Amino acid sequence: EVQLVESGGGLVQTGGSLRLSCVASGFTFDDWTIGWFRRAPGKERKEISYISSTNGRTGYADSVTGRFTVSVDNAKNTVYLQMNNLKPGDTAVYYCAAEPTLWYGSYLPIREWYDYWGRGTQVTVSS
Repeated sequence: EVQLVESGGGLVQTGGSLRLSCVASGFTFDDWTIGWFRRAPGKERKEISYISSTNGRTGYADSVTGRFTVSVDNAKNTVYLQMNNLKPGDTAVYYCAAEPTLWYGSYLPIREWYDYWGRGTQVTVSS
């Protein structure tokens, strides 16, 4: 059974940093795409980043480019999202998602493309 578990969320002040982890079980990262999404209060879940496990290809939403970095440790079946210079607008529940296909598009994969999801971790940025 495929399972994704996010961790690393919490409360941080503006300008601070957090590193989220997404630990996968039930499969190995061969030729998978792992995405990060977030849902801010009162808004829809939006894609913010992805990484392809095999070739390391990444993509970011404009809102996080230059501040967030996604990485993968295939040996640990874990994907990380390093978030720096956090802003109150980054407050959201953050989710990771997985799909057993490599993504080659020029834009971020949308949520409907992913088959597997974690339950999310809350990130709150205070002003």
